[in-house]
Amino acid sequence: MNRDIAALAFCALVLSGLGCPPTQAATPLATEPQFDRAAYLGRWYQIALIPNRFQAQCVGDTSADYRALPDQRIEVTNRCRTKDGHAEAIGVARPHREHPDNHAILQVRFAPAWLSFLPFVWGDYWVICTLGHYDAALVGSPDRRYLWILARTPTLDDARYAALVAIAKAQGFDVALLRRE
Repeated sequence: MNRDIAALAFCALVLSGLGCPPTQAATPLATEPQFDRAAYLGRWYQIALIPNRFQAQCVGDTSADYRALPDQRIEVTNRCRTKDGHAEAIGVARPHREHPDNHAILQVRFAPAWLSFLPFVWGDYWVICTLGHYDAALVGSPDRRYLWILARTPTLDDARYAALVAIAKAQGFDVALLRRE
């Protein structure tokens, strides 16, 4: 575990030294170089996020389940606790059409399948970094508007959390906006 944190801290320092202003969204977003789709499948818990409108009703206990589908697609089931109970959204992720060789770059859709021909129903879902053997992950969008810190357990130790926040900051995300669950 300490080796993971040290490696992540080193990566964050290298990325921050690239001379890119941290808020410059035009800078390409780096993704997990050795992304393993099979290892990514399963349940993830949301540890922190940059708040967004489509999760505004969620007050806690947010999780996502990823299940393999044919044609390199992934079924995505998001769940959270709301003030009135629970919410669930089921969608699908696919390889990004503009980056077919980078398996860490996905597009996700929660709109009905019959609307999938519309480009605007697909959102960017880029796996930026993973820790250990997919014990924790940093996921975001190239415009830096969306960011999630995920873990295989409902909690994440402070050192790993800080390492992922440092990477997000080095990648140009406004980490002051992060809200930890």
